[in-house]
Amino acid sequence: MHPGSCSGSQRWIIHEANLALQQQLAARLQVPKSFAQCLINRGYPDHAAATKFLEPKLAQLSDPYLLPGMEAAVDRLVRARSSGEPLVIFGDYDVDGVTSTAILTEFFAAFGWTASYYLPHRRDEGYGLSPEAVENCLTKFNVGLLLAVDCGSSSAEVIQKLAGRGVDVIILDHHQLGVPEPTPCAFVNPQLLPTNSGNADAAGFKNFCSAGLAFKLAHALLKRGRLDGWEGAEQFDLKPLLDLVALGTIADIVSLSGENRIFARYGLERLETSPRTGIQALKRAAHISGKVRGYTVGFQLGPRLNAAGRLETALDALELLLTRDESKAAVLASRLDMQNRERQEIEQKMVDEAVAKVRGNFDPARDYCIVEGAAHWHIGVVGIVASRILREFHRPVIILGNDGTETLRGSGRSIAGFDLAEALRACGEHLLKHGGHGMAAGISILQHKVGAFRDQFNSIAREKLTPEMLQPVLTIDAEVQLRDLTFDFFRLLERMEPTGLGNVPAQFIARNLQLHGELKPFGQESQHLKFQVTDGAMRHYALWWNYPGEMQIRGRFDLAFIPEMREFNGSYGLQLRVLDLRPA
Repeated sequence: MHPGSCSGSQRWIIHEANLALQQQLAARLQVPKSFAQCLINRGYPDHAAATKFLEPKLAQLSDPYLLPGMEAAVDRLVRARSSGEPLVIFGDYDVDGVTSTAILTEFFAAFGWTASYYLPHRRDEGYGLSPEAVENCLTKFNVGLLLAVDCGSSSAEVIQKLAGRGVDVIILDHHQLGVPEPTPCAFVNPQLLPTNSGNADAAGFKNFCSAGLAFKLAHALLKRGRLDGWEGAEQFDLKPLLDLVALGTIADIVSLSGENRIFARYGLERLETSPRTGIQALKRAAHISGKVRGYTVGFQLGPRLNAAGRLETALDALELLLTRDESKAAVLASRLDMQNRERQEIEQKMVDEAVAKVRGNFDPARDYCIVEGAAHWHIGVVGIVASRILREFHRPVIILGNDGTETLRGSGRSIAGFDLAEALRACGEHLLKHGGHGMAAGISILQHKVGAFRDQFNSIAREKLTPEMLQPVLTIDAEVQLRDLTFDFFRLLERMEPTGLGNVPAQFIARNLQLHGELKPFGQESQHLKFQVTDGAMRHYALWWNYPGEMQIRGRFDLAFIPEMREFNGSYGLQLRVLDLRPA
């Protein structure tokens, strides 16, 4: 790759075209060279690798027993099934935790486990295996086996106390390990794998979210059931669970590569036609019809499922996914939709306050990270606000809210090259609790410790981050002409779906364009812009969301964009979603 010139705050990086490899792959696949370059850029430089990427198959899923701790987890769960011992699935309140809990609840019900479920209350009990949540759970369900899903990897003390009370704990989680590491009776977490194991499947596991791990556990149990002759095991089909796996995988923003790509691709297909009563009700509440894409999950279904756990309890979301009662599903979906609207209002107010607060204090030369909070900020939406602050300021960020005590709870988001969970471990002396992974994490901290934490966190960021890393990068796949942007080309790009982290949409540059006609602002605050561009021979509509008003569109310019399909009054056409613009 070679750097282009900068426009605004973005640094353009255009992939260097490997002409020989590009031509060879284009000929083998019978595709345009610009599309072949997109595949090369993503690490698929030959026919076999590219075909595997473009045509993912469920048969490519690896053996679930390659995951650390899987055999021990299966043994303990099978023992519980054989003896009729009750267990409780202790989940988390986000989409990943809710879908993981739903996957295992459905699977256990199909094969005769006596299993209950418990989701903690975000405000009253906090994240994961907090002492309060565990005590409330065991008061409600007097069991000797607890399956912690999407949590537990940093709960060594609580798990040790449970062992002393005769309660076995199985952890099924993808978050980074706490110090000291917990010692449950079974610990299924890809982070336990050696960093350089040389096993390609094992390396891919580290991108899993907990919904993917729940599917793997169900797969491992099904394999054991078929060996042991469980009734119905030979006929049981895991594929109907893939809609839940896709929801968790896409909403948790893990890398959509390797097996996650398979989960997401097949799960999205099932979401389109899913007979699951709750999914159908949720789609109606969100006014979704037709094709379900990654965007649909990330910005329509996921936020509604998350809304319950952000503001109150996530039980509504879990029961929606599990119910077969249409009337109950309609009520629950409507309630989640209303909670999502309430969440949006709270979020917008907090974003406005947070942005104003950061702008008032921010010094780009001094501040390599951002730590901000307020006593009245709702802890249920601090993660969303952190994401918004990250997009505007491109710094690792922690946003803190108050839970009604002297303790602040916060959520963090990071940028490429800065491992958030690792940095928080280094700041552990200032924190009551922390956990997460490289790009997202959560903390609890006493109010009087915030200043010292901010100073140490910033010091670590200054050590790890270079000035170039603090500048947003716009990576461009290839140069195209406007005449290249046909419906056939767009259908090829669709084969790269679903896109997201680890598989970004194809991004192109068209050079030496000019404006055709007038600029047409739209949106409540005229913050978006619609216009036409031309190279003299062809014209295309362009759409610039959140157009930076200080940038002038005049003369000849180079345009960075993502091709999209637009629908208007039943007719379809291609448009360019603008990423940036610079003088030609």
